[in-house]
Amino acid sequence: MRKLPLLNAETRPFWTGGAVGELRMHRCADCTRFFHPPAPVCRHCTSLNVGPTPVSGRGRVLTYTINHQVWTPDLVEPYVVAIIELEEQEGLRFLSNVVNCPPEDVEFGMPVTVVFEQLEDVWIPMFERAAA
Repeated sequence: MRKLPLLNAETRPFWTGGAVGELRMHRCADCTRFFHPPAPVCRHCTSLNVGPTPVSGRGRVLTYTINHQVWTPDLVEPYVVAIIELEEQEGLRFLSNVVNCPPEDVEFGMPVTVVFEQLEDVWIPMFERAAA
């Protein structure tokens, strides 16, 4: 089983947004920049005026690797681990999996959209190829 994240005041909106179909990224109300991972302070301007904001869930595969190692029984190999850059802001990136797509069909720059996998009280954001 995947190791689940610890939910706290900063991280809970990110990990539970999938319950209502939302990918939520922290955004600074002062400089308007998004950032990830969630934190109580903006890493761009150090403002405390930050909070979760729903984003489109659309992005692109910046880079990826195809993993053939079976690390846990629930991860069926091969699987894709990718850095996804969201369309809301250049540099707004995070590590995820590309799913519902044969690993050999994943490409650099491929448009993707978020899907969620629920594990207990956490909704893990993953990505699949966006519809053309």
